[in-house]
Amino acid sequence: MRTFALSCVATVILVGLAGCGNVTADKPAPDSAAAEHNHEGWWCDEHGVPEEICAQCHPQLVAKFKADGDWCKLHDRPDSQCFICHPELEAKFAEKYEAKFNKKPPKPET
Repeated sequence: MRTFALSCVATVILVGLAGCGNVTADKPAPDSAAAEHNHEGWWCDEHGVPEEICAQCHPQLVAKFKADGDWCKLHDRPDSQCFICHPELEAKFAEKYEAKFNKKPPKPET
């Protein structure tokens, strides 16, 4: 009986662990994207802004943006970097990239 009980407990634990990492293939977990991104360059390819001001990759910047009243609560990013609410901003940042590298930047993720 004890062996059967231990087998049941082990099965429940294994089934529970198997479901924990359930992330859709087309959308990585938020932390994994930042962890895989190389933050050493001048430009954040994922978010379409200079790396040094990318609050999505550098959470320590969030408090300053919020304190300055520059925060999109709907999309959880600086309003000055919210291309969803302000699509024209993407072109503004792209101009900076083009001026520096003389080519169009990679298309940022939304």
